[in-house]
Amino acid sequence: MLGFEFTTTRRLVNEPGGIKKLGVLCQQLNISRPVLITDPGIVAAGLLDRACEPLACSELPVNVFSDVQADPPESVVEAAIQFALDSEADGIIGFGGGSAMDTAKLVALIARSGEQLSDIYGVEQVKGQRLPLIQVPTTAGTGSEVTPISIVTTGAATKMGVVSERLQPDLALLDAELTLGLPAAVTASTGVDAMVHAIEAYTSQHRKNPYSDMLAHQALRLLSANIQQAVKAPGDIDARQNMLLGAMMAGQAFANAPVAAVHALAYPLGGQFHISHGLSNSLVLPEVMRFNVESAASLYAELSPSIMGSATPQGSDQEVALALIAYIEKMIKGVALPTRLRDLDIPEEALVGLAKDAMGQQRLLINNPREVTEQDALAIYQAVY
Repeated sequence: MLGFEFTTTRRLVNEPGGIKKLGVLCQQLNISRPVLITDPGIVAAGLLDRACEPLACSELPVNVFSDVQADPPESVVEAAIQFALDSEADGIIGFGGGSAMDTAKLVALIARSGEQLSDIYGVEQVKGQRLPLIQVPTTAGTGSEVTPISIVTTGAATKMGVVSERLQPDLALLDAELTLGLPAAVTASTGVDAMVHAIEAYTSQHRKNPYSDMLAHQALRLLSANIQQAVKAPGDIDARQNMLLGAMMAGQAFANAPVAAVHALAYPLGGQFHISHGLSNSLVLPEVMRFNVESAASLYAELSPSIMGSATPQGSDQEVALALIAYIEKMIKGVALPTRLRDLDIPEEALVGLAKDAMGQQRLLINNPREVTEQDALAIYQAVY
């Protein structure tokens, strides 16, 4: 076995209603002037008070930056950093989906280290230390609460990542009660997003390791067994807590065994057409898997029981892998997600540009079990169209 390293968030609280402990958790990290980073959707949904009340009960000031946008642009990240500086923050709370939590990581870092955002894009370019950081996800998908990665929109359709162990939060708080108001489509797309994280971590060509493999299997068991129930019975707190835990485990897996072509082909869909990250992944997942079967059939076959359970067929690795892909396609349709690019008003003539942009994601493509050329990417988009 090759040597490997595994890092993750230092502490986990997995408990329905756990948000009530937020003030105490801040105090345990010596946070006396927290800044909470969130987005307008959280405010509109009435969730903000759920986080602010326990802070006030612990006699902590409530300073909220609520202007995070989906796929946050640099200007929003910079504004959040300045807000934290003006508030003299000594700790940061990310509260929301992946965009809020990614922004919170960078605020926690730069508000203390003073580094320039433009200087830290890439892998392990961070030099300074960060403020204490608590992450509270309100969707079961991104796994950002346990990853050392922040994605920032740097242009009209381009994204850059900051990857550093120093972005790993101090604490992840998983409270399914915060996800009860999610629309079915968001529950579905974020759930599939989490499954993609686990699948790609398990098949990654770089840094694949036994810990990530173990977590990927368990994440897929939880996610595949609960996603339909979470979508169709949104008040089922057990299903939603299982989805949160599964998404976190998938996040731990891919934080240490990085994702690949599904994400590489999904990013241009988000950048050019503002399709949510989870839905973008869902759209291309089956076709990327079908493309990869040539090189990854045995790995997909190993994952099949964790997703299909007793429905896993007997047969060759390729036969089992193809059955798994068909099962996932049925699952995606079963949670009522779109499966065709044309259904999202993407013009067919845009596919060439999408394929070209996907080739810019080499940091992801090198992890794929099969090499992806621009023509391969175009063929995948065409198959999904």
